Amino acid sequence: MAECSHDCANCSSKCSQAIPKDKLNEFSSVKHVIGVVSGKGGVGKSIVTSMLAVLMQRKGYKTAILDADITGPSIPSNFGLKEKATSNGQYLLPVSSKTGIDIMSVNLLLEDVTKPVVWRGPVIAGTVKQFWTDVVWDEVDYMFVDMPPGTGDVPLTVFQSLPVDAIVIVTTPQDLVSMIVEKATKMAQMMNIPVLGIVENMSYIECPDCGKKIYVFGEEKTNKVAKKYGYEILGQLPMDGRLTALCDKGIIELMENDYLDNASKTIENKLV
Repeated sequence: MAECSHDCANCSSKCSQAIPKDKLNEFSSVKHVIGVVSGKGGVGKSIVTSMLAVLMQRKGYKTAILDADITGPSIPSNFGLKEKATSNGQYLLPVSSKTGIDIMSVNLLLEDVTKPVVWRGPVIAGTVKQFWTDVVWDEVDYMFVDMPPGTGDVPLTVFQSLPVDAIVIVTTPQDLVSMIVEKATKMAQMMNIPVLGIVENMSYIECPDCGKKIYVFGEEKTNKVAKKYGYEILGQLPMDGRLTALCDKGIIELMENDYLDNASKTIENKLV
């Protein structure tokens, strides 16, 4: 076998399954790991990650979020978490949300959450690995990994080091939708990771008077890409100011909508 260049994009070898996954510590147990990904930033991965965790927790499962977006963490803000992660003397302890969702994010370790994380790629990737191995994940049924945008060091680290069962691709109904989905799809294919489907964010605006859905960016872009790859549209998130306000106030767990009900059912049915 040729020496590994660590450049999966230009490698024909299907070696990802042969790479040993990093092991959890002796106090941890995670049944399923789901990555929430996209080919670019600003499409709403964090809000989709948060909503999926909330929905699965409501179904009676123990859920957790590993915030792998080290340089742009927003998960703690969505849940209104102010306290810092602590330690049992050997491992880090995640911070639990009001409804019991375990969360680990770099913002739960920083004294000043507004201070930028100016780290090089290998350090960031190493931090993500430590969030998996050095945190006590107690009897978790579904862990959602909020990925950073793109297909660089961190997504590669997550796919190679964590036992990812499947991914959810997040996109928006703009002209870039094809590129966004195809980048995430091709990386998933290279790493032999199944795709559960696509969540479309910023899909439409609902008229407050008549309830009519107005598709500002068009209706067919995401549907065409989904059909091309045989993916299911797991859900469509509208431009909903109420949902944004819940995130801004740190009370995403109070959301009352059915936008991702189909996505949660798919996760429940396919990952049992």
